[in-house]
Amino acid sequence: MPKTKTWAVHLLTASGAGFALLAALAVMRSAWVETFVWLGAALFVDGVDGPLARNVRVGERVPWFDGAILDMVIDYTTYVFIPAMILAHAGLMPQALATPAAILVAVIGALYFADTRMKTREYGFRGFPAVWNMVVFVLMVFAPPPAVSVVVIVALALLTFAPVEFVHPVRVQRLRPLTLLMTLGWAIFSLLAVIAELRPNQLVLAGLGLTTIYLTFVGAALQATRLRLKH
Repeated sequence: MPKTKTWAVHLLTASGAGFALLAALAVMRSAWVETFVWLGAALFVDGVDGPLARNVRVGERVPWFDGAILDMVIDYTTYVFIPAMILAHAGLMPQALATPAAILVAVIGALYFADTRMKTREYGFRGFPAVWNMVVFVLMVFAPPPAVSVVVIVALALLTFAPVEFVHPVRVQRLRPLTLLMTLGWAIFSLLAVIAELRPNQLVLAGLGLTTIYLTFVGAALQATRLRLKH
């Protein structure tokens, strides 16, 4: 039974690859709502498989199988590669800019996943943590001018290897209740936006915007307060 539970957790993690393929097929049809449904499913799996793996102690049960590598491969696909495909095809910016932006995301994301310094002592992220699925989703919902989309993509690409911290919504202890609440709010507003076919009302836009701002900047705020306390 312990090994059965272990393989069930690994299979759950691997299901993200199936969701990634379904998302890629939806991108090829320009079916953006469906694309984000599958990416949302992959994001949900990624949110629950880690705690389950730690609870079942998968590394002890089947030590020759590395679930972390499996998770990393699928995360790159769903967090980076599929969002890069969306950037290249969704019309967020002229094609002359869209393709280079997509390549930038794919390459920078690949480099980030190989960076062993990405986690901080507080289990946050050092540098922008390559959550391009969330970035592209917000851009699709708000549909800003192309220049704004370009600035956002380039700025986050530069921040990938900058000494600026971003919060892990579950594992960082400081402000954890508020961060969890904001994460839940982001998920709810995102679901409402998908239900509205990516054209939600002003209330949903405001909620999605506020929760996005919090999750983007709270890590840097926690980092700044920690540095002040040291001095």
